Amino acid sequence: MKVLVATEKPFAAVAVNGIREVIEGAGYELELLEKYSDKKEFLAAVATADGLIIRSDKVDSEVLDAARQLKVVVRAGAGYDNVDLASATAHGVCVENTPGQNSNAVAELVFGLAVMAVRNMYDGTSGSELKDKNIGIHAFGQVGRNVARIAKGFGMKVSALDPYCPDEAIVAAGVEPVHSVEELYRNNKIVSLHIPATDETRKSVGFDLITLLPKNGVLVNTARKEVIDEDGLAKALRERPDIKYVADIRPDNADALKEEFGNRVFFTPKKMGAQTSEANINAGIAAARQVVAFLRDGVDKFRVNK
Repeated sequence: MKVLVATEKPFAAVAVNGIREVIEGAGYELELLEKYSDKKEFLAAVATADGLIIRSDKVDSEVLDAARQLKVVVRAGAGYDNVDLASATAHGVCVENTPGQNSNAVAELVFGLAVMAVRNMYDGTSGSELKDKNIGIHAFGQVGRNVARIAKGFGMKVSALDPYCPDEAIVAAGVEPVHSVEELYRNNKIVSLHIPATDETRKSVGFDLITLLPKNGVLVNTARKEVIDEDGLAKALRERPDIKYVADIRPDNADALKEEFGNRVFFTPKKMGAQTSEANINAGIAAARQVVAFLRDGVDKFRVNK
């Protein structure tokens, strides 16, 4: 059987070596498709693959139609909205992610962005400190838990909202549970977004929520750009000149926001939360192990489709 690693943005060489060791050590063939510029290259390569490892590469119905032998896709990372889950299910393909492997990297970036925001983007003016400030975590998954851990090191007061996480688990992490999204935004100077992009969450964070932030509030988004109502964000920034928005995801209206609001907004040039050598290695090798576990033993512990 063959496992294809298709990465328009390649893994680091040390991660590829680790992936190769896992795949070939299990007796499978490994094929690499890196830095491809034409989807046709992907379609041709996936046609003979039994397993597929991707990063931000899109696996849609066209890819799945071409992948006649495909049994499992593993997205090396937590988010998986680049995979058409319904089509994968219809094709009998298991889709998995690698939760937790990038969590610390993303959480550290949250604080890189937050410190930059409260220090006025290092423009030479006097800013503020994070110590004793309130931080609200919007979704308490693996990244959110790491954000809480780091926030305590800064001496911050931490609360979290996650309807899918029991209060007991949040309290056990030393964090105060919050039970409404309005309460989360109203009571925290810093809000860190970690919700996935789903039908329920797309454009769910807009004017009404953002303007609930306390004076000099900062919204940090290392999740997905789709969860932001960009028109609502612009209106909130316009009506609340004390608010800042910093993100690991460049919004569609980034140029207009930057022109109007200057250093009150900041976006990384590309999604960089998982762009550390450690996260790159961890996610890649975890993906390889999960592909082998599925192909060899049918293990689907991290399946995200039905």
